[in-house]
Amino acid sequence: MNNPRMFLLVALLALGYLVWSQWQADYGPKPSAAPAVSSSSSQAASTIDAAVPSASAVPAAEMPSASVPHAAAEPGTTVETAPRTTPIIITTDVLRVEIDPRGGSIVSADLLAYPVQPKEPGPVRLLDTDPARFFVAQSGLVSNSQPAPDHNAVFAAAQNEYTLGNDARLEVPLTWTDASGVGVRKLFVFERGSYVIDQRLEIDNAGTTAWTGNAYRQLQRVPHLVDRSGLKGYTNVEGYSFSGAAWYSPEEKFEKRAFDKLAKEPLNSMVTGGWVAMLQHYFFAAWIPPVGEATQFTTAISPHASGTRYIVRTLSPAITVAPGAKATSSAKLYVGPKKQDYRNLLSFTSELDEIAPGLSLTVDYGMFTAISEPLHWLLDKFHRLTGNWGFAIILLVLLIKLVFFKLSEKQYRSMAKMRKLQPRMAALKERYGDDKQKLNQAMLEFYQKEKINPLAGCMPMLIQIPVFFALYWVLLESVELRQAPFIGWIQNLTAPDPYFVLPVLNAAVMLVTQHLTPMTGMDPVQAKIMKFMPVVFSVLFAFFPAGLVLYWTVNGALGLAQQLVITRRIESGESAAAAKAK
Repeated sequence: MNNPRMFLLVALLALGYLVWSQWQADYGPKPSAAPAVSSSSSQAASTIDAAVPSASAVPAAEMPSASVPHAAAEPGTTVETAPRTTPIIITTDVLRVEIDPRGGSIVSADLLAYPVQPKEPGPVRLLDTDPARFFVAQSGLVSNSQPAPDHNAVFAAAQNEYTLGNDARLEVPLTWTDASGVGVRKLFVFERGSYVIDQRLEIDNAGTTAWTGNAYRQLQRVPHLVDRSGLKGYTNVEGYSFSGAAWYSPEEKFEKRAFDKLAKEPLNSMVTGGWVAMLQHYFFAAWIPPVGEATQFTTAISPHASGTRYIVRTLSPAITVAPGAKATSSAKLYVGPKKQDYRNLLSFTSELDEIAPGLSLTVDYGMFTAISEPLHWLLDKFHRLTGNWGFAIILLVLLIKLVFFKLSEKQYRSMAKMRKLQPRMAALKERYGDDKQKLNQAMLEFYQKEKINPLAGCMPMLIQIPVFFALYWVLLESVELRQAPFIGWIQNLTAPDPYFVLPVLNAAVMLVTQHLTPMTGMDPVQAKIMKFMPVVFSVLFAFFPAGLVLYWTVNGALGLAQQLVITRRIESGESAAAAKAK
């Protein structure tokens, strides 16, 4: 960049943003979390509180009212007298799920394809009843005056373990009956390779009076705990990622709310064709009602002995079942990764969007979404070509360099001329001394005479700063890059370089680039700051994902190579011209 002051300003802005992000992750406001108390799924499930719409809050024969449903018990109360039940274990090729017969709630979900740490046993557990990581998916029925099984009712199951095996589809039925003649069959349907669980509530009214009620589905959890230990070279970037409730509607599109804001800004709206979710880094769970069903979306907060629990729920329209008739209420539950998996070479439509409109928005790049989404799409194509996310990042850098080649060429030509003319500019500065006005006028005339634009080189840097931050969020948010290896010592592109090789290489590139960059016009303080910038950035990059440092280092090295070639051409050209003149 021809103007060192502009370079310094951009560098300081970038440094400030990264430091602010780190500060927010480490010291920013966070909701209170439950203390770590060990408990098995079956034991903890017996104390899940009844924070669901009460029968008196559900209209008898109309759509749910706009009022927020109240809890069936006072805040903080739990059902301690419920019988302990043995969980039903379902294993597919991608999920290991536990369903508690009490309520038919999904109380545990292991994502078998995603280890907690690279090359170590143990999959990520998204749903869990451990009080410190409490996160469950519940569902049930409520009625004004008739019996209805909510998520505390005990269901019966034909067996305690199901395995998908070689089949493409697996059905897990649970049943509940009442002396009045009303029976409910809760059916879970699992499919091979899918993180979507279809759920149907089949109501059979064998009684003598009509049954009227509502179906609800809810996600209940404590704030997501983040392990900041950073042991064994693994980094934790979860502190940067959003964690909280989110929902989507065709009218309002994607909205999200952090746990600490749910009390002040509760959700209560009627939506047709949307979904509700609980998000955390890389993974999420979402209830997806039928597309054409008008559903009430609400949030609630439930104080609990082990910590505050946050709830996002859907409440269906009123369901009326005549005597001798049957009715069904269905929904989908997604429990899995924020995997985009573009469906074809050119489409931006991902697998998540095919599950439900707008579901891919759970991959939240924040203010850089408009740049991050195309970057991820390009990285996905390059990964399909190379089979390695590190090489995909390198190809992305090459593509960006090709796009801005001519612009960069003008920058480096201008820099080479500035470097060549530094002695003459220094002479002007010495001639006019402290007379800033005359010095500036003389420099301006000098630039015009030599056809130099001191601001011409700023554009490539200014353009690449947003790309840098957009890629930063792609590396942090894209589950496809989670624990992705590169080569040699870099076995996790989303973790820092364990031996700091890339930060050191980046410092070397910056030092050489700095040596070729004209420093004319800088005061001594600015010059000292510029000299320290490679060290500052190297220390900062030592704690950032290796993939991001790889991008910046390759980008800098290619820029340096281009700059060296252009500088030598200009200097050799001028030397040849001088020799010819003699």
